Amino acid sequence: MTREQTYPWGTARRYNSYTDWFTSYFGKRVQKVSINAGFTCPNRDGSIGYGGCAYCTNEAFIPAYCIPDSSVTEQIEKGIAFHRKRYRRADSYLAYFQAYTNTYAGIDRLKSLYEEALCHPAVTGLVIGTRPDCVSSELLDYLAQLARDRFVTVEYGIETVSDVTLKRINRGHTFADAVRAVAETSGRGIRTGAHLIFGLPGESRSQITASAEVISSMPVNILKIRQLQLITGTVMAKEFRDKPEEFDLYSPDDYISLVISFLERLNPAIMIDRISGESPPRMLDDPRSWSLRSNEILQLFAQRLEERETWQGRLFKPGL
Repeated sequence: MTREQTYPWGTARRYNSYTDWFTSYFGKRVQKVSINAGFTCPNRDGSIGYGGCAYCTNEAFIPAYCIPDSSVTEQIEKGIAFHRKRYRRADSYLAYFQAYTNTYAGIDRLKSLYEEALCHPAVTGLVIGTRPDCVSSELLDYLAQLARDRFVTVEYGIETVSDVTLKRINRGHTFADAVRAVAETSGRGIRTGAHLIFGLPGESRSQITASAEVISSMPVNILKIRQLQLITGTVMAKEFRDKPEEFDLYSPDDYISLVISFLERLNPAIMIDRISGESPPRMLDDPRSWSLRSNEILQLFAQRLEERETWQGRLFKPGL
C-alpha cells in the first residue's frame, strides 16, 4: 500500500482510528463526561481480595469534578462546565462511568444510576468501565435493551492475556473471565471495548506482541492501550523500588515500536481509541522522563508507521 491508498477501514490513516469512526457516527462533536458513582471493586472490599490492583490509583485519571458525594446529575453538570471552559463546546455528551467497577452493584441501583444519566438532556449515551467478572446476564440483557436506541459501550479492563500476570497484579479474575464477558456482551449487540497495559512485570516484549493474535480472536470493537505507569503509593511502585530488574520500563521510542509491532498483528477491524496513558506528574513515582503528552505520543506513532511503511493488521492472520 502507498500513502495515497486507503486501508481496510476506509481512510488513509495507517491504523483504524476510533476517533474517526466516532466523528463519522455522530456527525457532530460529542464529548465524554466522567462520573464517579461511588463504586468499589471486589478485589478491594474483600469479596475476592483486598488492596485493589497493584498498579491502580483511580485518582491518577479521574477528573477533579468527579466527586462521589455529588449526584450523577451534578457531576454531569460540573463536567459539562469543565469541558466548555477547557475545550470547545460539544453538542452532546456521553456519561462515562469511569471510576472503579461500574457494574459492581445490584441491578436496581445500576438502573437508577444509568437512567439518571440518560435523563440529562445533553447526554446521548453511556460508556461503562468495568471488570470482566462483574457483569451478569440480567445486566447485559438490560444494557442490550438500552443499546437499541441509545449509544452504549461497555469497556472491560482485560489488562493482559496472561493468568500468571493477572494473579501477580492482584486482578482477582482470569483471562477466561474476559473471554466470556466480551463474548456475552458482543453477542447481545452491545459495543465492546477492552483495555490493555503494556509493561507489566514479567511480560516480555515478544509475549506482548504475540498477545495481539489472542485479542484479535475476540469480538472486541474498541481497544485502549497504555504503558505501565508507576503511581506513588501503589504496590507496584514499591515492587519496582525493591526489584527494578523485573520491570521493562520503555522509553517513548521503545514503547511506540512495541505498539506498532502489536498493531501489525492485530485484527484491522478493531478500532484504536488510545495507545498511551497520562497521569498527573505529581502522582508519578516513575524514573522515566516522559515529557510527551498523549497526543504527542499519538503523533509520533503515526509518523513511525509511515517511516516503517507499515499499518495495523499488516501481519494479521485470520483464523489464528
